[in-house]
Amino acid sequence: MSDVLTVVSYNVRSLRDDRDALVRVIRAARPDVLCLQEAPRGPSWRRRREALAHDAGMSVAAGGRVGGVCVLAGPGVRVVRGQGERLRWIPGLEWRALALAIVEKEGARFAVGSAHLDLVPRARLRHAAQIVQILDDAARTSGAKAVLAVDVNERPGEPVWTYLADRFTDGHARAPRGEGRTFPARDPAMRIDAIFVDHGLAVLACGGAEAAARQDLRHASDHLPVVADVAPV
Repeated sequence: MSDVLTVVSYNVRSLRDDRDALVRVIRAARPDVLCLQEAPRGPSWRRRREALAHDAGMSVAAGGRVGGVCVLAGPGVRVVRGQGERLRWIPGLEWRALALAIVEKEGARFAVGSAHLDLVPRARLRHAAQIVQILDDAARTSGAKAVLAVDVNERPGEPVWTYLADRFTDGHARAPRGEGRTFPARDPAMRIDAIFVDHGLAVLACGGAEAAARQDLRHASDHLPVVADVAPV
């Protein structure tokens, strides 16, 4: 199907692991849209993100320095606009953000967000509610369907995961490909990363990067990627 959008969510640990393996994993997944968490945000953060995008055959579509999240776009999609949204700052905690890109593929429009929620439960819930509002507003005003790629930092059935799964469709729960566990990469025991989609989108499959070499997945990051194929209903 030409209107299928392949979305990848990936916590890349600030590129502190095997960068060549990371590039191979990304290329094997062949994403239309790549949502990164823990993207570089230290010195030369912009150059390092752009270099990763170039090596993966993509371009930077959205995201700022704060929050360490960004969205990359492949050559098969058109970027309508991109932005970085700072979430409410909670004193004593890391400043979080949402990277948001409006993209089109074969006439279908998608509002794709990348987020990394906090380790503190109260912050996760507060930020999740804000993210849903921002994403909903962007989708509505752009005539798009929402897609949220997120390191939830908690497991299915816990409060924030349940909140997001009530508002959106949990991709892996709807159309699982593999077991779905994403952390830690060398011996995955937990599913803490997810792709949630608007109810107006069909999830064809959601799970791991099956085309990537197991060794590359173990060395590219401390998380495994989540890959989802979605399409308009």
